[in-house]
Amino acid sequence: MKLSAPIHVLKAEAQLLKKEKSITNTEALDLIAKREGFDSWSLLQSKKDDMFPKSYNEILGFFNPGDIVLIGARPSKGKTSFTIGLFVQAIQKKAAKNFCFSLSEVHKDIAKRMAVYDESLGENNAYFELDYSNDISADYIIEKTKKSISKGSLIVIDYLQLLDEKRSNPPLQVQVEKLKLYAKEKECVVVFISQLDRELENRADKKPTMGDIRLPNPLELKFFNKIMFLHKEDDKSSVADVLFYRPKEFSFKVGWDSSSSKLYSI
Repeated sequence: MKLSAPIHVLKAEAQLLKKEKSITNTEALDLIAKREGFDSWSLLQSKKDDMFPKSYNEILGFFNPGDIVLIGARPSKGKTSFTIGLFVQAIQKKAAKNFCFSLSEVHKDIAKRMAVYDESLGENNAYFELDYSNDISADYIIEKTKKSISKGSLIVIDYLQLLDEKRSNPPLQVQVEKLKLYAKEKECVVVFISQLDRELENRADKKPTMGDIRLPNPLELKFFNKIMFLHKEDDKSSVADVLFYRPKEFSFKVGWDSSSSKLYSI
């Protein structure tokens, strides 16, 4: 069972309920828990770790409406293939239109990556749209999606560090804040593919951490609801680690097919 919102949001809702109904905090928390399908708040708390994804196919369901997500890795570790796989899963649900904005790859490359996961996806599919404009920015994304976006839509941005590369675009922080507000308003999910610092390769322990996110321009990471990295011990490895650092530290493994650059649940 998936919670309708993160724990801290549910607690805030309980505070409002407490004031509205003039009840105790415990009573308010229990009411929220029952709404979520649990007999009590303590039971919800004891089960919350069971709600974290344990496989590749469960990640998309872990995102909440309004989330903004960061997925990072060093080159050749599979971050774009990983994210495009999630994008294809969203399309296959046929619940809402989904969007991919790429500043780093051309149409044929993204289309090829998508075909690895589902060869049946055609150009006229009503559930996705690809955009490769050099004008991509927060304002551009909002303008291009606002007429057809809906609750549950997924927006993929490839990638974070290129959003403010053009001097005419607002600072990265301003753009991320604007997209966060947009995600909340439309109840969609925005996923940023992110580069990691190359210094990571010089460490003995090459597993990425929050400090490895490449930030050439200022950006507060608190705006991201979910942060995860993809890590492989070497390029020939048949498995990869999915390392979550937000909302908490946890990890699991996914399979990696190097011949097709495809990730899958194991």
